[in-house]
Order: sequence, then C-alpha cells, then structure tokens
Amino acid sequence: MTGQVPLFAFEDVTCTRDGRDILDHVTVDIPADGITAVTGPSGSGKSTLLRCCNLLEVPTSGRILYRGVPLEEQNPQQLRRTVAMVFQRPTVFAGTALDNLRAADPSLTVDAASSLLDEVGLAASYLDRDADTLSGGEAQRLCLARALATRPEVLLADEVTSALDEDATSVLEGLVGRLAEPADRGGRGIAVLWVSHNPAQVDRIADRCIRVDAGTVTA
Repeated sequence: MTGQVPLFAFEDVTCTRDGRDILDHVTVDIPADGITAVTGPSGSGKSTLLRCCNLLEVPTSGRILYRGVPLEEQNPQQLRRTVAMVFQRPTVFAGTALDNLRAADPSLTVDAASSLLDEVGLAASYLDRDADTLSGGEAQRLCLARALATRPEVLLADEVTSALDEDATSVLEGLVGRLAEPADRGGRGIAVLWVSHNPAQVDRIADRCIRVDAGTVTA
C-alpha cells in the first residue's frame, strides 16, 4: 500500500562471516502484509537476510528497521516472539507435543493448545504424542503451531518444505497462506517472509518476490 511503513527496511546492510560478505550493502524494503518470497541460488545469502530480521544474525554494518524502529533498540527475546521463525528442518524438543507448545508459552491451556494444533491441521489427540514419533510433515506443523503460540505478527519461514514430500509441502503452503490472510477473510493477518529456491513454489504462494544473488538484492 502506498505510504505504508515497511515491515522491514534494510539500509546498506552488510553481514561478514569468516572474511566473506554474506550480505553486501543490501538496501531493500519488505512490505507489511501478505507473503514475500526471498529467492535465489544456494549460498546467495537468503537465509542470512531472513535471520537478520529477528537478530539471529547481527549486521556487520548498516541497519535494519522493524516497522520503522531500528532493531538495535529492540529486546531480542521479545522480538523473536513477535517475529517468529520456522526452520528448514523441523526441530522438536524432548517430550510430548503439548510440552513443545508450552516451551513457547508455559501458561498454555490444553484447550488453547488443541486450538493451535487444529489451526495447523493436527488433531487434539496429538497433544499426548511423543514429538519424536511424528513424521517430518507432522513435526513441521508442530513447529509452526509452536511458533504461533507466541502470537507473532511476522512469520519467518526458512526453506520450511525442503525436507518434506509433495503432500506435506502442499499442506504447509496452504496453512501459511491462510495465516497470511487478513482477519476479515478468516486469517491471522501475519506477514510472512518465505525463503525458497523453488520457482514453482514461489509462483504458487508469493504476493511478491525479492531475489538475492551473491549477497546482493538483484530484483
């Protein structure tokens, strides 16, 4: 929307690791709604750009603003609850699915936990399941539910379907797409940044696309 404050504004951001610029003077605005895909070849800096958005990576130079406020002024722990992240491979904790959800929100009731599982397409009976016994697709949906337990405004998705089969990929794409819908259309209105190297997937899910190549935004 014209005049809207960007979700994230990267201002001349460089990230250097082991003497190499992973991001090289990146300046780009990310809109505050819908799904923005971040695409490009492996090793191009996509994941680093994503991880900068919740301070899992800290720029070597330049600055990043979240809704107009510099990230260096944010509390990292609170930021990561507001800007939640789901990683490439599902990482579940020891214990049940309920234990995993309560790792994000210790006060979570069983009813609220059941609602979260329902939102990601898992039955309430999964609450008592050992998280280690879940399939890859089920575990990734549990990770998504765990991210949603903090009531985030933003979801960072880093190649979240790359380890999943076609059916599980389709389910997860649909779930995230619905979360990004505005509340008056049945969604949560969560802004999504989705890293993918799959052009067909980007075509299916993205409202817009940022291309990263060799550490720079090229399109």
